[in-house]
This record gives sequence, C-alpha cells and structure tokens, in this order.
Amino acid sequence: MNNHLRELRDQRGWSQGELAERLDVSRQTINALETGRYDPSLPLAFRIARLFERRIEDIFLPDSD
Repeated sequence: MNNHLRELRDQRGWSQGELAERLDVSRQTINALETGRYDPSLPLAFRIARLFERRIEDIFLPDSD
C-alpha cells in the first residue's frame, strides 16, 4: 500500500520518533509504514488520519494492480 505519511510528517517537521510517540507505536513501525513494508491496522489508520486531520483514503492509497 502506498501512502503520503512521510510527506505529512515532513510538513509538520516531525521525526519518525516524534510521530511514533504521538501515535503510541515504535519508530520502526513508522519506518515500515513509510516504506510500504507494513500496512496499518484499521484502528492505527484512523489514529493517523485523525492526527493529520485527513481522511484515511487521502493518506493511504491501494497498490495499483
């Protein structure tokens, strides 16, 4: 799954560690999300969307087949 997480984080000037603290996950989880190695659970996707004041579908994009 592709996403805009890195761009949103950079716009706020947050490190991966700072974003991880805000979402109560590890920095490794943020790295895995940003690099597309991990798809978030639905509750985590909602927390991310709420934090950035966006819709989930504005942040996470399905892979094109």
